[in-house]
Amino acid sequence: MKIDAGLMASLGDVPAAAKRVEAQGFDGLVTAELSADPFFPLLLAAEHTERVELMTSIAVAFSRNPMILANLGNDLQAFSKGRFILGIGSQIAPHIARRFSMPWSQPAARMREFILAMQAIWRCWYQGEKLEFRGDFYTHTLMTPMFTPTNNPHGAPPVVLAAVGPKMTQVAGEVADGMLVHAFSTRRYLEEVTLPALERGFAESGRKREAFQICYPPFVVTGTDEREWEAARTAVTRQLGFYGSTPAYRGVLEIHGWGELQAELNALSKRGEWETMGERITDEILEEFAVVAEPHRLAAVLKARFGGLVDRLLCTFPFVTDEERQGYFEEIRAL
Repeated sequence: MKIDAGLMASLGDVPAAAKRVEAQGFDGLVTAELSADPFFPLLLAAEHTERVELMTSIAVAFSRNPMILANLGNDLQAFSKGRFILGIGSQIAPHIARRFSMPWSQPAARMREFILAMQAIWRCWYQGEKLEFRGDFYTHTLMTPMFTPTNNPHGAPPVVLAAVGPKMTQVAGEVADGMLVHAFSTRRYLEEVTLPALERGFAESGRKREAFQICYPPFVVTGTDEREWEAARTAVTRQLGFYGSTPAYRGVLEIHGWGELQAELNALSKRGEWETMGERITDEILEEFAVVAEPHRLAAVLKARFGGLVDRLLCTFPFVTDEERQGYFEEIRAL
């Protein structure tokens, strides 16, 4: 199992942070498209590291198009000397339509075509195939020598796709190189919904599970004293409340018999009652979605929860020093 760390530093702090994480032995550095661009930090990290893999988790696909992401993927793969992993996701309809002013329709079918279009562009660049991609959502049929990259001997980066529902998960299994499991998932949901959907995708593409990476960013509640513990618990329950309000994620709650909670959380979100949403997450719900353990038990609980299910863990531990995090890291790597 590979262990990744989040790279959430400001751009000026990225070089030092990236060097420190690599020195601690982590396998990957991961950025997310939240309030800042996810690619710029990885460019700096690539310049100041030598071994660690660099992944977006996620970059929003539907705010861009296949050619834009193909170019970004090419340049980061070239500059990092083959260490880049392109993690993409669809986001949800309100953000694509109202925040990015981009079209939204049939997200699973659109994403399947998006990835196939990128792969066709990369085959044109790296294998000399004529660019002739025609789909229902994207068409790419023009590529001249002036616009063909020649700076990348490492080829295309792996593409890992974020998914929650079974349709998008099946797309990941069919056309992507891996899947970014949404943090708003439980072990039961992974076993009963995610893995069967991936198998259907593998069957469509004729691939095997062994050639596919499953990446998961677990929620963690821990702390060295009551204040730290309660702060971590509050942060996680509020995040769970936020995710639980999303209609597209209702299925995760329903498998545990908590489907009605989604409507309640959604109503609270429309009134901006963010703190109240977190208060609706009971200890029972928290235990299903998060790893809740004292620091010295964290590695064992992570192993019990995810051993044999996932290939990469994004581990961000609140309220611990670099030395303490290094100790947890070594325990997890020993699992």
